[in-house]
Amino acid sequence: MIFGPEFTERVNAIREQIPKIKIKLFLGVGRPDFAESYYALTACCSSAAPKINISDDDDAAIYFSSGTTGFPKAILHTHRALMISCEVEMNHHRQTREDNFLCIPPLYHTGAKMHWFGSFLAGSRAVLLRGVKPEWIIKAVSEEQITIVWLLVPWAQDILDAIERGDIKLTDCKLDQWRLMHIGAQPVPPSLVKRWKQFFPKHDYDTNYGLSESIGPGCVHLGIENIHKVGAIGKAGYSWEVQIVDENGKPVHQGAVGELCVKGPGVMKCYYNNPEATAEILKDGWLFTGDMARMDEDGFIYLVDRKKDVIITGGENIYPVQIEDFLRTHDAIKDVAVIGLPDHRLGEITVAIIELKPGFSSSEAELMQFCAALPRYKRPRRIIFDHVPRNPTGKIEKPKLREKYCGSGSLVEMETESQ
Repeated sequence: MIFGPEFTERVNAIREQIPKIKIKLFLGVGRPDFAESYYALTACCSSAAPKINISDDDDAAIYFSSGTTGFPKAILHTHRALMISCEVEMNHHRQTREDNFLCIPPLYHTGAKMHWFGSFLAGSRAVLLRGVKPEWIIKAVSEEQITIVWLLVPWAQDILDAIERGDIKLTDCKLDQWRLMHIGAQPVPPSLVKRWKQFFPKHDYDTNYGLSESIGPGCVHLGIENIHKVGAIGKAGYSWEVQIVDENGKPVHQGAVGELCVKGPGVMKCYYNNPEATAEILKDGWLFTGDMARMDEDGFIYLVDRKKDVIITGGENIYPVQIEDFLRTHDAIKDVAVIGLPDHRLGEITVAIIELKPGFSSSEAELMQFCAALPRYKRPRRIIFDHVPRNPTGKIEKPKLREKYCGSGSLVEMETESQ
């Protein structure tokens, strides 16, 4: 285990629980006594290549699923899959040696890192930014002359909010070189892209869909030439195949909702030491994503929702993402999560957890009236004003919300006052 000073306390707290890790190497100043110095150990190492036979199909890395639908699972990838991710990104975003990619951690997430991989083939620069404050992002783009930035939805929203508040003055920044902004890791509200283009009209925009199980982004790809299809996640990416299937694994007809499946050289080898979970998601070379999607008449795929997040109320299937996208168009709403909570009559009812923008106020009655534009069965039955939790990769942690607002099978008292 190799770690720096910012992780000393965390490693010390768990070191008795990880006895199999015999060597702990400290990189930095202030070495703790339970670790060895990385510099001292490597100073005497030979530079000769070790006599070990290696191949592209050897195991290379373990990534972890986001855990938004359950406990994170360990995902095993080969070197070949990692190399494919470089090729996919290079094909989609056409990096040249003149590009400079802003890589915003966490680096354990395949999203940011696999987009960075395209820079490896181009031999182009990249900048690692240790933080996500909107002022830091824009300052880095300006000072480091960044040309490509990959963002999560909340980061993009924070940048736009900061610009509108006057915290960021674009006229003070050098941004002409910034050619591409792309987003992934979750469904992208079309209203966000429209708002972004108002401030950055010359930017190319793109979105990629992927999973850690498919070596991150790119198995489905919109393409910068298809901005007229904002809202779609795109078509099969470079070297990938896609299909949408029903509960029996049979392809659905065009326009119908089914589970999105992908197939290609970047599919994971397995869930590490978990053959049962592997068998559930890998079938005849196809990776069953657990995401519900539909395909339009032009072959573009639209993400409808997570299979496990679908709400069934009175026999109707409700897809929370559709309601969340609608609510995000309200001027006072910063973030929103829609979940299903138990109901003795309907099975589940739809509840919207609303996080308001700083300085804005609203009420349950006002937002209920706003939702009158939705079909009746899609309207939330309850509005809760609360913080919307997201994990470090930007995904809404709906299990936390369900645990918080669902007691022992019944609704708990909810706060519905204005904030």
